[in-house]
Amino acid sequence: MPLSFPVLLEKVNAHIETLDYAHNPMNLYEPVKYILSLGGKRIRPAMMLMAYNMYRDDVENILDPALALEIYHNFTLLHDDLMDNADVRRGKPTVHKRWDANTAILSGDVMLTLADVYMSRVDDEYFREVMSTFHRTSIEIAEGQQYDMDFESRDDVAEEEYIEMIRLKTSVLLACALKIGAILGGASKEDAEHLYRLGESIGLAFQLRDDYLDVYGDPKVFGKKIGGDILCNKKTYLYINALRLADKEQRAILDHWAAASDYNPEEKVAAVTDVYNKVGLPSMSRSIEERYYRKALASLEALSVSEEKKSVLREFMANLMERDV
Repeated sequence: MPLSFPVLLEKVNAHIETLDYAHNPMNLYEPVKYILSLGGKRIRPAMMLMAYNMYRDDVENILDPALALEIYHNFTLLHDDLMDNADVRRGKPTVHKRWDANTAILSGDVMLTLADVYMSRVDDEYFREVMSTFHRTSIEIAEGQQYDMDFESRDDVAEEEYIEMIRLKTSVLLACALKIGAILGGASKEDAEHLYRLGESIGLAFQLRDDYLDVYGDPKVFGKKIGGDILCNKKTYLYINALRLADKEQRAILDHWAAASDYNPEEKVAAVTDVYNKVGLPSMSRSIEERYYRKALASLEALSVSEEKKSVLREFMANLMERDV
């Protein structure tokens, strides 16, 4: 019987607690300890264990490379916060706010190297393929971040460009987690590739759902105020398609609120959401989200393992998307 997601998550969290931060200079390592102590869903390392567990039972054998993904993910958050000049991460001051920008850069560099160290702790027969997959993913995530920054100054971002950006910035790390888990579990190349495609597709579906919920979600369930992306003029799936589909009057409304510097936040969110509604974006957004979710399910079905072994990943996907199995 495969281990459940909560059990895998418990193993990940317990392993994170074993990290040794007692090194000098402490001002270099304390921020690393701090950002990893802020919690988070630990989805990526758990996904690696989930994929591995489809083929082997000794998941404790790959806790170090699984931890590498969590360290790497938090490194990207640390640097993203610095680039965005964000004040808060998971309800606590960001690293560059609690310390300073230079410390955030240097501690992030250490985290990137630590991720490499932990990822390299695999059997020699898998080393080259695992490290190649991890390094390619790391480069792609940087590419996605650059696209995201480039989009801030553009009003002509195409839907295809946006999908590629979120694939690189968000999806490929989920895909990497599943593929490396499969490689280390001794899966066939075909299964490893199916799991990579599954990670890409579920990552895209999840990000598109996040875009939708930022506008149409229940703040009590969503966990943050509605309309944050609108207030930040963020180029989401909804916004770029609103620009594409809006008539002259609707485009004027969008341009007005994008340029406004002194405004009532609730009024801006209501006005932009009204344009979204009028051009039919709620149904469009849910439709493309559904398309990628179905692609993820198709990749799951293609795996050459029993339905029982697929069950944990199937349930995880459903819970991630808040769906019935």
